[in-house]
Amino acid sequence: MKRYPSKISYGLLLFVLAVIVGTTIPIISHGNWIGIGINLMTLLFVLYVFFSVYYVIEGNNLVIRVGILFKWKIEISTIKIIAESNSWISSPAASLDRLNIICKKHGSILVSPKDKEGFIRELTRINPDIEVNYKLNRK
Repeated sequence: MKRYPSKISYGLLLFVLAVIVGTTIPIISHGNWIGIGINLMTLLFVLYVFFSVYYVIEGNNLVIRVGILFKWKIEISTIKIIAESNSWISSPAASLDRLNIICKKHGSILVSPKDKEGFIRELTRINPDIEVNYKLNRK
């Protein structure tokens, strides 16, 4: 079993936090304690989600977790393509430096493992038929 934590885009996190703080300031000035409580709970939820995303390779399965909230299980043998992506589409990824995993059964899902190379290497070791597409301007 190998665990890969999600890469965290602190710019993306800062943007989300700025929105939450920006909406909290007028609420504070009006003394709306319910609104302040809702924004505080939203802040805690966002922080929990950002720091609880990880990916586990267990045998022939890729398990994608967002803490205790969400769990996806993908058979690695069904993965056809892994392609680098910077898509903004909502996904279990705490960074915009993402991999698009395209499967026979599940369609596609975006992930952002901190160790992309190790993650890809392990998946292709298990399923050597996976096609890996890197961006052209790769460093």
